[in-house]
Amino acid sequence: MPGDPGDIEALLATARGGDRDALVSLLAAVGPQVRRRIAGRIPPALRPSIEEDDVMQVTFLEACLGIGRFVSGGVPEFIAWLTRLAENNLIDAIRALESGRRPNPRRRIEPAAREDSYLGLAALLGTTSSTPSLHAARGEVCAALDAALRSLPPDYERVVRMYDLEGRSVAEVAAELKRSEGAVYMLRARAHERLKDELGASSRYFSKGS
Repeated sequence: MPGDPGDIEALLATARGGDRDALVSLLAAVGPQVRRRIAGRIPPALRPSIEEDDVMQVTFLEACLGIGRFVSGGVPEFIAWLTRLAENNLIDAIRALESGRRPNPRRRIEPAAREDSYLGLAALLGTTSSTPSLHAARGEVCAALDAALRSLPPDYERVVRMYDLEGRSVAEVAAELKRSEGAVYMLRARAHERLKDELGASSRYFSKGS
């Protein structure tokens, strides 16, 4: 693992050019610093459900997917960017784990017919509205969501399909993926963000002339 600042800067430059191996080496070099920055921020009561390693795993995945968004700055700025990703992931996990103790039924999609579960997910994402035209666009919603889900990283897709569409519990999803419950919630939060970006405005769901 490179330790010289010049070597790490060179790795960053190569990683920004699209070299995945350089990015993996860069994350290995600076990851411990980011991990130390979030250490101690996990409430003791949530320790059985999430650890720093869970946060870093999802953060590294997001960094690999989003390195193109890091457009300027050197290694200190990259570390700050990576830290923000880690902090956001941790915040999402803590909020979800805490709210899971007092679930709001309006924020949970129950197992239902295929189209109903897809429409429920679309509504949860805020990409549809309740209008008469939506009935005619049900098939479009399912098709668009399926396509968007297939564009996600595999674990993102699996979390959404199992938790949001099949109605499995977070414990079941965590066991299936061999991850912690906190990691499942982080993956779900990031997956929802990417689905929103992929789906765009709700108008795409409405059939022309409906």
